[in-house]
Amino acid sequence: MTGRIVALARYPIKGMSAEPLDSVTLQSGEGFPGDRQWGFARPGSGFDPSDPKPLPKDKFVVLLQEAGLAGIEARLEQHTLSLTTAGATHSFDLADQTGRDGAAQFLQSALKLNNTPSLVRSDPHRFTDVSVVSPELMNAVSILSRDSVAAFSEDIGRPINEKRFRMNIEVKGWTPWVELEYVGRGIQIGSVRLKVLLRTRRCAATEVNPETAERDLPLPSLLRKTYAHFDMGVYAEVVEGGTIKLGDEIVLQ
Repeated sequence: MTGRIVALARYPIKGMSAEPLDSVTLQSGEGFPGDRQWGFARPGSGFDPSDPKPLPKDKFVVLLQEAGLAGIEARLEQHTLSLTTAGATHSFDLADQTGRDGAAQFLQSALKLNNTPSLVRSDPHRFTDVSVVSPELMNAVSILSRDSVAAFSEDIGRPINEKRFRMNIEVKGWTPWVELEYVGRGIQIGSVRLKVLLRTRRCAATEVNPETAERDLPLPSLLRKTYAHFDMGVYAEVVEGGTIKLGDEIVLQ
């Protein structure tokens, strides 16, 4: 089953917007470069940067609870974070604690949070939703089939923006839903080899429209009603690394 890569993206800050890429170099046993390395931890989250442990997603400021996050565009270049909302851009130096505190205070004000979160990082820890399952899944790459999204859209009679699913690799050319049957099997992209670990179970974060920042489509319940599952996309580990790029063939084996 052969398709092509039509989008690549990383999400430097958990819960915030994507940074599209033309190519990326994957390393064996490591996650998507630059992906979910920062997170806005809620007060009392229990996250300790000196001894990082995986925590549930609700310990962080995420779309699951804060739909307004979709209305803030985030860009991270080296250590400078730019947050844009309502046409105004604010920049923060994340190499400095003052800058990290400023970003957290800005987010509290923009989202009208009751308390100020803390912007945290602790490499090589990643703030992926499935980090609580296993180290392998903390470093997994996420893959979405646009053909499955299109089939879902047709079946419910509603347009679905694939950006709702916030994936690293987006593919076209696979038979709809076939990827869900490949857990434990391989994916080849040139010399790069992946192994599918888990189907991606969807939560209420996908209800948020990435263009309007409004919760307007109950996708998890629609998946369950239509297909008797909550899954869209898969997680895969990098078995053999290398560089992948837009347009590359991606083969389910």
